[in-house]
Amino acid sequence: MTDAEPLDAAPVDSPPADDSDGPGEVVQAFVRGLAVIRAFDADNPELTLSDVARRAGVTRAAAGRFLRTLQTVGYVRNDGRSFALTPRVLELGYSYLSALSLPEVAQPHLEALSRAVGESASAAVLDGTDIVYVARVPVRRIMSVGITVGTRFPAAVTSMGRVLLAAASIDERNRIVDATDLTARTPRTLTDPAALRREVERVRAQGWARVDGELEPGLQSLAAPVRGRDGVVVAAINVSMSTGRYTEDDVTDRLIPALLSAAGAIEADLRTP
Repeated sequence: MTDAEPLDAAPVDSPPADDSDGPGEVVQAFVRGLAVIRAFDADNPELTLSDVARRAGVTRAAAGRFLRTLQTVGYVRNDGRSFALTPRVLELGYSYLSALSLPEVAQPHLEALSRAVGESASAAVLDGTDIVYVARVPVRRIMSVGITVGTRFPAAVTSMGRVLLAAASIDERNRIVDATDLTARTPRTLTDPAALRREVERVRAQGWARVDGELEPGLQSLAAPVRGRDGVVVAAINVSMSTGRYTEDDVTDRLIPALLSAAGAIEADLRTP
């Protein structure tokens, strides 16, 4: 099978031995199938068979089987050379989002926050070592990468991530820091684990986080925690803007109070039966 061939031209081969179940009844074929889906992202919306195999870490034969299956159920389309996900793949996350009241509750408050400060506002939850955006109100494009619901970033280098790390237990926080690649994204990125832990402790004490130029040059964000009915932090919200756009007085007297007020409003709605 060549990358230029249509998907249904691929030979039907038997699954390789490494697709069998592993220890603990983990279905390795399913794990690899999910890796094939994750091979596609905002920067790689269309991929050849070889690209999918390389990015998913599977053989071309295995990639072909997974893509054929995904095309059969309507999650992948093929134009004869490249492959792309279809909108139907959103069904895979819909059950989570529909069961989670947070995005629906947060959205109007993020919109109000965005109007009040004139900047983009977002909400995210912690997933492993990453944050995942679950709601967003964009105002202007200030990052080289577009952010949408489902976008992931390392928690360690984001304001929302540090708020969520600050709310975690010390053991969980240390596990996430230890598992995170702290390679510098910019000259300002905190790459020393001890310094990062101190910063997270500072965030925990003050109740909000500020990250300036660590994720991307020229990008600054402020974040605050959102607590559920039981008082446990379930998410974080932020406002993001260009570095230097506001004076320190603006940040202290206007942006942070607006952010904390929005977080409180979301918490009040989450407590409503």
